[in-house]
Amino acid sequence: MQISSNFDSGNIRVIKADSANDIQLEIKHDNQSEFYQWFHFKLHNTERCEHTLAITNAGQSAYVEGWTDYQAVASYDRITWFRVPTTFDGQNLTITVTPEFDSMYFAYFVPYSYERHQDLIHQAQLDADCQLEVLGQTHDGRDISLLRVGEPEEGKMNIWLTARQHPGETMAEWFMEGFIDRLLDEDDGTARSLFSKAVFYMVPNMNPDGGYRGHLRTNALGVNLNREWQTPSMEKSPEVYLVTEKMKQVGVDMHLDIHGDEALPVNFVAGCEGIPSYDERHKMLEEKFKNVLLAITPEFQDTRGYDKDKPGQANLTVGSNWVGEQFKCLAYTVEMPFKDNDLLPDPMVGWNDNRSSILGRDTLTAIYHVVDDLR
Repeated sequence: MQISSNFDSGNIRVIKADSANDIQLEIKHDNQSEFYQWFHFKLHNTERCEHTLAITNAGQSAYVEGWTDYQAVASYDRITWFRVPTTFDGQNLTITVTPEFDSMYFAYFVPYSYERHQDLIHQAQLDADCQLEVLGQTHDGRDISLLRVGEPEEGKMNIWLTARQHPGETMAEWFMEGFIDRLLDEDDGTARSLFSKAVFYMVPNMNPDGGYRGHLRTNALGVNLNREWQTPSMEKSPEVYLVTEKMKQVGVDMHLDIHGDEALPVNFVAGCEGIPSYDERHKMLEEKFKNVLLAITPEFQDTRGYDKDKPGQANLTVGSNWVGEQFKCLAYTVEMPFKDNDLLPDPMVGWNDNRSSILGRDTLTAIYHVVDDLR
């Protein structure tokens, strides 16, 4: 029997693996950080018997509430992922499964590899309306890549999407893949109409170092990028620094920052109610955007989510709050579940890569309905 995680986004430490019915593992911390929750590893064993895999340090992970009603994902071919029986006793997260083939992968959520990220951005650049720009490099030397779709012109809106500030929230890049695919579909009337009104600036992966290293929440230096927006630096958070400099250069009329939430089994958005400049116009834009999403997809809801900040009490180190205040624009954090969407549960796959991608595609329709009101 072999258990390994020596690959892109791999994360696990083997404590004991002498017998299939008593495999003991633990998740490694993000580098120079107390955060940990993301796991991704491969089990190789030719025995077709029941395996019991216990992640023994789950009870001290970053978001313990995330393990309640959680089911791990698994795959034989790294393409099709499905949920496997998983329990949590307050300390151990235990996966029980009988493998049907020799090798089986397990992960916290469907992985989105760095190689797939490269495929996404380089295939996108082949479109005549898309330009791929490298803003700079991360601490580990990876590119911070920006896709610009549309030709800048006087009067056009500048719409920004950023994703995977927290690298373990891989549903965010699956969302971006669906969004970009629809935006570049020349037969899609919504996309074609938006080209005359807006330019899209998209960073599908804000944290490639953290993703490759198998981190949950931080970059290579252990920095939580979504607490860096007010005072980013090339020393600690080059990813945020480079993006904010580009934002200042071209302007922002709308910003969506795409994330995943460990605990809540629903899709929701978090707005800018607590920023100092929040007003009735900002509120109207937020409500219109949410109402369109509610109308077009049953995967979205607006009854559960984060508590709204009190007036003037927003944390301006958070991406969407800083952008909303800096540019006086519509800025939302979009959250998707690691578990399932309990409004439309699917016991086989839960919330997954495909559903994230479809939500990304649907979000383009919501943008279409608010674009004329952004200024």
